[in-house]
Amino acid sequence: MYFCHLFRFFKIQTFKIMRKFFGVLFVLMCTVVLLQSQNPQLKSGVVFKKMFLDYQSQNGGNFTKFKDYRHGYEIGFQRMLTPKVALFLPLRYGVVDTHLDSINCFKKRIASLDAQFQYQFNEPGRKIIPYVMAGLGGVYEDEGDFNLQIPVGLGFYFRLSPNAFVTWQSEYRYSLAENRNNLQHGLGFTYMLGKSDEATKTEEKMDSDNDGIIDELDLCPNVFGAKELNGCPDKDGDGIADYMDKCPDSKGLKEFGGCPDTDGDGVSDNDDECPKIAGSASNKGCPLKVETPKVMDSDGDGVSDDKDNCPGEKGSASANGCPDRDGDGISDRDDKCPDKPGLKIYYGCPDTDGDGIDDSRDKCINVAGTVANEGCPEIKKEDQRTLEVAMQAVQFQTGSAILKPESNIVLAQISDIMNRYPDFNMNISGHTDNTGSSSANQVLSEKRAKSLL
Repeated sequence: MYFCHLFRFFKIQTFKIMRKFFGVLFVLMCTVVLLQSQNPQLKSGVVFKKMFLDYQSQNGGNFTKFKDYRHGYEIGFQRMLTPKVALFLPLRYGVVDTHLDSINCFKKRIASLDAQFQYQFNEPGRKIIPYVMAGLGGVYEDEGDFNLQIPVGLGFYFRLSPNAFVTWQSEYRYSLAENRNNLQHGLGFTYMLGKSDEATKTEEKMDSDNDGIIDELDLCPNVFGAKELNGCPDKDGDGIADYMDKCPDSKGLKEFGGCPDTDGDGVSDNDDECPKIAGSASNKGCPLKVETPKVMDSDGDGVSDDKDNCPGEKGSASANGCPDRDGDGISDRDDKCPDKPGLKIYYGCPDTDGDGIDDSRDKCINVAGTVANEGCPEIKKEDQRTLEVAMQAVQFQTGSAILKPESNIVLAQISDIMNRYPDFNMNISGHTDNTGSSSANQVLSEKRAKSLL
């Protein structure tokens, strides 16, 4: 009997608390309606969410044990108080596990009504709008006491159209009753309703692509663009709107209609047939072709036929295309010494001793001489007289090739003179008298000449 009276007492007290709470909510909603009539710029909306209720992790359970989350639903009313502040009144219903001190320890139904305020980080044209929220709510349980909870959390609006949003909200709910703290997550849909004077103006000044530029001023009203380009996009970021850009995917220059000029030849890449090689505008951006005249070189010696004195024979450039065996720059046909490099003044012959007589005419090529002596040095007069006397003083024994002793002194004088003139040529001849036969005298003459060597 005592428990029955106690239950009736708590039921009456719970009813009184709920009546006061919903009375406060009613006054708050009336205030919102009054504010709406005073400020026609506000918008209203309806919200529907699928709820995921976590009464376990905050009361001894595990946050990551998602299979223990329970399900519920939410419908709500939202009103914009300012462009960034909204009042949200969500009504929720769901089923959760009873708390640990429950009599039955079974699932129980809950219903709640909150008053939440949202601060939205909203900017013109933004597709994703984050927000933070806080508020106060009353929760009724079919098993347990009515309790007040303070929700705080954050969420996101994902814009589908100017009036439609996908919404996600996560909140922590602090309960003024024991063992009632919980986490709630909701995924759903928000749709903004109603029209005001400002809404009518907005319709008249629509911004279809949400780029912050009204359609009547937007050159590209259906495509998100930049303000500095009157609402048109610029994919390559070259400052030229895509609809005017001849090369919308390549960053270019204004003077080329938005196209680049890679080789810097003054012809844009879209018109340049050689975009990586500088060329001429008259040749479509390619270098001008210079035709090299064909040069005939019949003998392949590197000297063209028009400059080759011997076009049928392979020669050297120094000899004007003619053969030059000794490489002295004088063709073989003009060279008196074709196998020895020489001088042009000597018709290709050298002058080894430098006496001014080329080797072809010099009888003493290694010793400087005179022209009168055919390139050989002149013999001193005293040496010439000695030779003339010596030639008469050489004597042999009668009928023999044996020299007389006094002839050795003369031969010594002749040898000394020959040593002083090494390139001098001397003819040696032997003579006999007319005694005996001519054949015998010839033989004797040859023997006498040889005996002097």
